Amino acid sequence: METKTVIYGKNLEISERIETYVTRKTEKFEKFLTNIEEVRIDLAYLKTARNADDRYVSQITIRGKGFILRTEERADELSAAFDKSFDKMTRQIERFKGKRGRMRLEKVFVDTAAPEIEPETVDDEPVIVRRKKFALVPMTEAEALDQMQLLGHEDFFVFYNGNTAAVNVLYKRMDGTFGLIETEIA
Repeated sequence: METKTVIYGKNLEISERIETYVTRKTEKFEKFLTNIEEVRIDLAYLKTARNADDRYVSQITIRGKGFILRTEERADELSAAFDKSFDKMTRQIERFKGKRGRMRLEKVFVDTAAPEIEPETVDDEPVIVRRKKFALVPMTEAEALDQMQLLGHEDFFVFYNGNTAAVNVLYKRMDGTFGLIETEIA
């Protein structure tokens, strides 16, 4: 299966040299991980960054059958930011493969982002400015915790608990431990 690599630039032009460099390096992901469907590279220039060393941002998202891996790094040069995020993604793939091998993780969270919706202006009422839809794949609490950490979600993670047949919310508590909200229909 051919991996689709997509490169996006925000506040900067993606030169042919950068595109070739990024594409050549991301092809190496296929050696480490099978079933990759898409590799998305987001490169950005933030002119309002407080520190000049954080002006260039590189985010790599790998989507595959049953998994999503994401990394983000910042640097003072575009290629340095990409190299840092590439190295971080390589470590994350090794960690993911190790956990998947130990736990026989077969089905994990799949994120399919919905397009952004223009906010409606209503006086003095909260407004929903973004909506996301995602498929809930049955998983255990341990698998949900692993997926939460692999995605870099630090506050919460919504998943379908295969053991209880209910939607649960895993969240990080202020003391660094985790909590679980179990839902039920009233």
